[in-house]
Amino acid sequence: MSPNTRKFLAPFLIAALSMTTTSALAQDRALAFSVTGGVATAPKYFGADSNRIAPGGAFGFTGLRFGSAQLGDPDGPTQFATGTGLRGSLRYIPKRKGENELAGMDDVKAALEIGAGVHHTTEFWQVFADLRYGVIGHKGVTGEIGANAIYRGADGLVVHAGPRAGSGNSRFARSYFGVSAAESVTSGLAAYTPSGGVHSVGVELGVYQPLSDDWGITGALRYDRLRGDAASSPIVQQGSRDQFGASIGITRHFNFRF
Repeated sequence: MSPNTRKFLAPFLIAALSMTTTSALAQDRALAFSVTGGVATAPKYFGADSNRIAPGGAFGFTGLRFGSAQLGDPDGPTQFATGTGLRGSLRYIPKRKGENELAGMDDVKAALEIGAGVHHTTEFWQVFADLRYGVIGHKGVTGEIGANAIYRGADGLVVHAGPRAGSGNSRFARSYFGVSAAESVTSGLAAYTPSGGVHSVGVELGVYQPLSDDWGITGALRYDRLRGDAASSPIVQQGSRDQFGASIGITRHFNFRF
């Protein structure tokens, strides 16, 4: 190859090498997650005997890879990927107002809980445990453990169903099931200081139907039964231990290479 030819080809070889290196780096760094938005019905507050209808949503963590370090599987299936790994966990709890049957009680600020969990998922079943912290609102710690039986349809349909158990520390319990001495005077409810622990057991049925590689429809039905110190709360005693919920929404999957 003549010197002139090498001089002519050099810029193109450098550009090709740069593109290859950038492509390889992009393959080594990835973030995959999902966001669901829709409508949901849930008890007006923990222990209420009536429901509210409001916008609903959820966040799902699929996987993160940065070089040789990886959490989850950013290249795997978007729903109930098999294997053992981490998952994101997020919950929003609306503000509870001191009105109607809770007249005289202090308002409880809206809360946003953020955390993570672990799961072990096979083709036909799953077990998981989540832990969250109230970064806004109650500032307590909550958790949930559960299991699912899984049905996978040929067209991508995924149906899951299984038991759930929810828990919270004493700070969470006092925020939503406690009655202070001052509140007892103004509301007429007996003063009550609950302890932390498992506060509900229940079951969930969920369905996911993909519409494309990036979009899908998500729906769920859920029943919880309050127990322990939560069930003994004067707030729950005048409401209901039985808590029902349902949701439906559109899910968008994101997979970034950077």
